[in-house]
Amino acid sequence: MSHPLSSEPHALEQRAVVVTNKHGEKLVGVLHHTGSSKIVVLCHGFISTKNDSLILDLTAALTKKGISVFRFDFSGNGESEGEFEYGNYRKEADDLHSVVSYLCKEKYDVTAIVGHSKGGDVVTLYASIYDDVRLVINVSGRFDLEKGIEERIGEGSIDRINKEGYLDVKDKSGNVQYRVTKESLMERLSTDIRAVSMSLTKECRFFTVHGSADETIPVEDAYEFAKHIPNHKLQVIEGANHNYTAHREELADAVVDFITSY
Repeated sequence: MSHPLSSEPHALEQRAVVVTNKHGEKLVGVLHHTGSSKIVVLCHGFISTKNDSLILDLTAALTKKGISVFRFDFSGNGESEGEFEYGNYRKEADDLHSVVSYLCKEKYDVTAIVGHSKGGDVVTLYASIYDDVRLVINVSGRFDLEKGIEERIGEGSIDRINKEGYLDVKDKSGNVQYRVTKESLMERLSTDIRAVSMSLTKECRFFTVHGSADETIPVEDAYEFAKHIPNHKLQVIEGANHNYTAHREELADAVVDFITSY
């Protein structure tokens, strides 16, 4: 039985959990159990992990309110098995489904799924495919996936990938960070977030949070989500950048308030 939500401190049990995805890969997560069966799943962004400071700050804010949390690494990221892929939106949505299914079997009530950046697109895609979690929170997700590619992987990179079949993205020291294949690029370009957004049902309560000073993904994308999703709430945090570096408290308050208002 769930305990009522309050701001009182909760006895917090934290443990590592491994969930197998549909490809047989082990997804490594951390379960923060507050004593409540209500649980929120947190999804990290591109080349990030479950230990990203934004994910940890959201975890702290939610558990403080007595809400249990599960944070995990998508396949090919962090401690999870599998090869890192550049696009992979559909596979990550399927990873999330494996996690939600596991938590439901463990008698948790998956109240909300929250995704930051690329994770915001993944939770949106998840909602359109599975439609089994009533609250969906998109933190600074990208609406138009055709944009932002060359800014990240280099000017002229799309032509090079089309010509050579792949591109190795290197860090400043010249070490290969990851490979972008033509297949993974095409998967990203064929993921139509506009169509996905319009396909969501009115029963799906969707919340977008975005920083007005986001230089990675412009705040205009947030207004596009608001325009196309049937049951949508938007909150723009004035002055916040993509990672909410100086606005973590405002972000946490917005997420917690949305979840606890239902």
